[in-house]
Formats: sequence, C-alpha cells, structure tokens
Amino acid sequence: MSEARSPIWNIRPATRLDRKQPYLLLQQVALFVRDQERSLRFFVDCLGFNVPLDYDVPEFGRFVLVAPPDGTARIYLVAPKPDSEEYALVGKARLMVFLTDNIEAKYREWKERGVHFDRAPERGPFGSVNTSFEDLDGNRFALIEFDEASRLVEEQRQRVEEMLEAERRAAQEQEIARQVQARLFPQRMPSSETLEYAGTCFQARHVGGDYYDFLDLGRGRLGLVIGDIAGKGMAAALLMANLQANFRSQCAIATDEPKRFLRSVNQLFYENTADGDYATFFYAEYEDATKKLRYANCGHLAAILKRTDGTVEKLSATATVLGLFTDWDCEIGEKELKSGDMLVLYTDGVTESFNETREEFGEGRLIETIRRNTGHSPKDCVTAIVEEVRRHNPREQQDDITLIVARCR
Repeated sequence: MSEARSPIWNIRPATRLDRKQPYLLLQQVALFVRDQERSLRFFVDCLGFNVPLDYDVPEFGRFVLVAPPDGTARIYLVAPKPDSEEYALVGKARLMVFLTDNIEAKYREWKERGVHFDRAPERGPFGSVNTSFEDLDGNRFALIEFDEASRLVEEQRQRVEEMLEAERRAAQEQEIARQVQARLFPQRMPSSETLEYAGTCFQARHVGGDYYDFLDLGRGRLGLVIGDIAGKGMAAALLMANLQANFRSQCAIATDEPKRFLRSVNQLFYENTADGDYATFFYAEYEDATKKLRYANCGHLAAILKRTDGTVEKLSATATVLGLFTDWDCEIGEKELKSGDMLVLYTDGVTESFNETREEFGEGRLIETIRRNTGHSPKDCVTAIVEEVRRHNPREQQDDITLIVARCR
C-alpha cells in the first residue's frame, strides 16, 4: 500500500481560532433533482440528514437545505423546470463524497434504511475504504473512510470531551465556591432594640469581591460592615474571604478601641495580600442606649444618612483604603440618629451601573429612591433600590450590587 498521504486526511474543526486569514467554510452545494419532497425524504429517512431550512420563497419557490449531522456543509435540493437548461443536470452529479470514521457501520445502517449501494466497501488508494450509491435521480455519491481521517476525528472527539469535562469541573468548582462564599455573608441578624436593618449582595458572577456583615459587638452594640475588593471574580472572592477572616478575628477589640481594631485589620490584610491588592471599607458601630453611630470610611463611597426632616448627610472618607499601606491610621466619625433616620451603605455596583447610553445610575437616583421609600422597611427599601438599578440597566449586571439599609426605630 502506498505511503503517500491524501489531502482529504487534513480535516479540521469547522471554526478556526486563527484570525490571520479570512474565515471560509463551504456552506452549501446545489444538487439537481426531479422532486424536492421525494429527495428530501431520501436524505432524511435513508441517510439520517437534518433539514436546516425548508422555506417557500414566493418569487423563487421552495428552498430546501439538507445537511449531515455535523452540519458543516449543506446540500441545496433544486428542482428545475423541465424546460430549463438546469433540468439536464438532474442525476448528473458524480463528485459528492461523504467521509466517515466507520464505513462498515454507516454502510450497514444506510443499507437497512433502503440505500442501494453499488458494492460492499472495498480497499482503495491511500489506505482508504470506499463504496458508492445513487439517489432516486441517479446522482452518484461516494462513502469513504481513511485510517488517518478516523484517527484525527477521534483526536478531535477526545479534545472536545476533555474541553467539556474541564468546563463541567470549572462550573462545579465555581458552584462550590459560590456556596462557600454565601456562607461568609451574615447567617443571622443580631438583635437591636432601636435599629431595624437589612442587607443583600447580588453578585455579577458566581463569586465576587463585595462583602457585607452584621456583628454582635456586645453590650447593646451592633456592627454594620460593607467592603469592596479591587477586582472581580475568583481572585476578588479569595481576597474578600481573607478580609472577612481578618475582620472577624479582630472584632473583639472593636467596641472599645475601633481605631486600633481597624489598624490591626489593615496590617493583617497588608501582610496577607500581594502588592496592589486593596479594599474600600465602611465600618459602623451603633449603640442602642444612646442611638449613636461611630464610623470609619476607609476610601469607600460616602454613606447616605437621610434624616426625617428630609435633609441628606454624607458620611465621607475618614481614612485611605485598606491593604496598600503598612503605616495606616484612620479617624472615627460620630452621628446621633433619631427615630425615622435612615442610613444606606452601598458599593459602586449600585451607582456605577450604566444603561445602553453609558449613563450611570448615580448617587442622585439613589437618593431619590431612598426618599420615595422612606416609610418602608429596610428590607423593602433594599428591594426597591435593587429594582430601580435593574430598571435603569436591564442588561447583564456589570458589577456586584451590595447594600445595607438601616432605620432608627
């Protein structure tokens, strides 16, 4: 047997990743037949082909395409009028070749379906095995197998199977990561006699870098925490878990010495992350007995404090972000809340969500939404804000949307 290789062995997937050359694919070939419906039934019932298109065009008539299962090439079944030049081409096709990786199996399948072959598969040049058959109009087709082609087909199948398995494992790992991260968010709501509160986080991906928490600090004190890790996806989620662990491990000293507590959190975050990793962070401590709120805004968006008289105060930054500097300090702000005052903490996924014209939701819309929902519970207010953001941008979410709303009873 000759060692020469046939060019037909050089099969490749339909879509190439190479963009150096323009994409080119054989879309369809014309096959002239006497009766479209009869030929359609031959290709579908006998050969097991699909029908990608069967459509009546008023000015041209019926347009029928059939395709093998892989769909990479299509055959246009043309039924010319008897008085046309094309009618003489019916039954004259001779060079249409179907390639398979198992000619014996395909030969038996098609023969059982009623296809009439000229002969059983036999050896040919270049290590091939081939046979031929005709359709109902006499158009001739070849069915051929090459050892090398079969090997390449199997390799391609294995690559696709490996890719699908890798995607399955990645999806499974992402789901596990999502479940693990969900456990990092508050699992219980510490009681407070004079503060009603709620929070949520809608992640743009399976996992994200936003963080919020509610902490029982003892002696009638409640901690409200929101943070935003620089970055997105799995890397941000890991940093978020690191920050949460640092925060919770140090919160025992938060009530008495909030500045020392935050310095400790910053130092641990700085030591356990790479250069350039950082987080914006807002920490608030509320005391039931005095209704006082002490807070530190570490490079985060200004919290919104809407008073019962309609005025709005912004709790702006009192320190730089966490994690960039080892020599770090902060100032502690203080506000006294009155019955009906509403505090809103949020991440940039709320205000920077943009619509199709690239217009951001913005702080103004957020404040107006808060005003319209002043009389509602914090939980209902959270829901209303999220709905407004999504109404502004109904497309795919670009960033995590995280909120805390608290109202003084």
